[in-house]
Amino acid sequence: MAQLRAGLGHMVKIEIEVDSLSQLEALKAGADAILLDNMNTDDLKRAVAATAKPSGGRALEASGNVSLSSVRAIAETGVDYISSGALTHSAPNLDIGLVSGTAQDARVRATPR
Repeated sequence: MAQLRAGLGHMVKIEIEVDSLSQLEALKAGADAILLDNMNTDDLKRAVAATAKPSGGRALEASGNVSLSSVRAIAETGVDYISSGALTHSAPNLDIGLVSGTAQDARVRATPR
């Protein structure tokens, strides 16, 4: 970690992803934040308790299996941040293109998918 930090600017933060409580040893490596991936709310609560200041004091981010129906329970575990890929990978897209020959016959097409 020291070698990695030496090559980075002072404004760069390092976040380590863990998917089990046993991996919280990552705190000892000196990461600025820990991403708690696909943990249930009981494990999230345990992670928050295990990393409480002053012993750990790192930012905790919950990720994986986050939905509108689960986000409140995840927030109530005490994590600092919650991220959800569902916001982007489940969103419909819009195909936009520009077909142009001359200024007179230029047209824009937009097709929802």
